[in-house]
Amino acid sequence: MMTARLVVLLVAIVVLDATAELRADNASSPSKLPPGMTEATMKMMMTPGPAHAAGIPADLKPFFGCIPTMGYHYSDPKVWPFGPIYGWYDGKPIFTEIMIDATMFAKGMSWDQELRPLPGYHFDHVDIWYEAHGHPGYPKPHYDIHAWYIPHEQHMKFCDNPSGKRPSWM
Repeated sequence: MMTARLVVLLVAIVVLDATAELRADNASSPSKLPPGMTEATMKMMMTPGPAHAAGIPADLKPFFGCIPTMGYHYSDPKVWPFGPIYGWYDGKPIFTEIMIDATMFAKGMSWDQELRPLPGYHFDHVDIWYEAHGHPGYPKPHYDIHAWYIPHEQHMKFCDNPSGKRPSWM
């Protein structure tokens, strides 16, 4: 699932860049986004979160904008894409994420030894997504593990996603 999200994000970036050039040449040229995605959603996903989000460690930097069903991502640029990565939305931290190489996982690496909530938070639930082909930033097969501090129903509505369902383009 995460692979599809990141691939769509990168494709949309390329499409927006290409359409910006076309618009410069022809103002009437419409943009071509994945079906169901709007320019407003793309802009939201490309606008990074606050530089100093409340509750996120001060040395971390925003990565990506507001991703529907997930919120904003923060990480140490020196260790990206490895963890931990923290999520933030609506003024508070919402998850801790780590990514584990599939071969290391198969050899017995346990995610529960690496995954910790931020101080003052506890995990509500964990989503584990297998990324068979990897994704931009981590092209090897791996697992994306999001440990959420909030209920599933709540984060599914983040970033202008009132239906609570995964957008068709993800």
